[in-house]
Amino acid sequence: MARSIARNFTIRNVLLAGILLMLAGDFMFALNDAMGKWLVASFSVGQVVLIRSIGAFFVLGPMIANQGAGKLFRTEKPVLQLLRVVATTLDTGLFYAAVVYLPLADVMSFYMAGPIYVAALSHLLLGEKVGWRRWLAILLGFCGVLIILKPSSAAFSLSSTYALVGSIAFGFAIILGRRLRGTSDTTLVTWQTIGTLIVGGAFTIGAWRAPSALDFGAMLLLGVVSCAAHLMITRALKLAPASTLAPLHYSLLLWAIVFGLVFFGDMPSPRILAGSAIVVLAGIFIFHRQKVVETVVPPENVPKGVN
Repeated sequence: MARSIARNFTIRNVLLAGILLMLAGDFMFALNDAMGKWLVASFSVGQVVLIRSIGAFFVLGPMIANQGAGKLFRTEKPVLQLLRVVATTLDTGLFYAAVVYLPLADVMSFYMAGPIYVAALSHLLLGEKVGWRRWLAILLGFCGVLIILKPSSAAFSLSSTYALVGSIAFGFAIILGRRLRGTSDTTLVTWQTIGTLIVGGAFTIGAWRAPSALDFGAMLLLGVVSCAAHLMITRALKLAPASTLAPLHYSLLLWAIVFGLVFFGDMPSPRILAGSAIVVLAGIFIFHRQKVVETVVPPENVPKGVN
């Protein structure tokens, strides 16, 4: 009896740790987004992305040393690895390009549609069976995106296009990550960081502005914060079921509204809130239905640990 109680207590503690790490990771991602919006108001997107990528290596450096640098070049499916680097670079660059002009909550609302894009792309690219209920939720989610986008001549903007294309690239990155489960997180994150560093450097040519020590440190901190957030969420998914953690990921939208209001005086319009609510509900339903139909997870689909 005592052993059973101790075991249940341990399980509850591990579950609680996973939930807290997920919430902390989402908070860190939202903080990263707010810092990025503040920085791109004064510096080019390329410069922010370049220095942010350098800052990420303060976290990645020890991980690469622990794993061994040689493993970075012994990767599975190099073509898919390259496509993932392209997708994550587009995702990062277009996000920062969008928040130059749009409120954080508006941009984040597009990115909350990630699970909807993943469900649709999984059927097209991975051949996964998607039932009629999930297709209905996908269509509903796209309606939510259209409400957010408001594609009319009066409201449609280039910034909205950046956010939309960036969020689709985010969906592609998730799909490619699922195809590359056998690759360690260290290798995946390192190559995507190298991709953003190269592209950021290219777009900085002719647009460099000498930052103060404070600004330079903030851009380096941006990379540390985003890397830490990624690792927190990765660890959370190893401690608690994804079905428990998935709804918590939408706390990103809440933090985006809070940070946007507090730091930038931005309050999302009723249209953005309504579209976001539809997208979030559709995303949660899609994840729920996926869990219902997935009764067995093949061993090769279980992600490897962080190295």
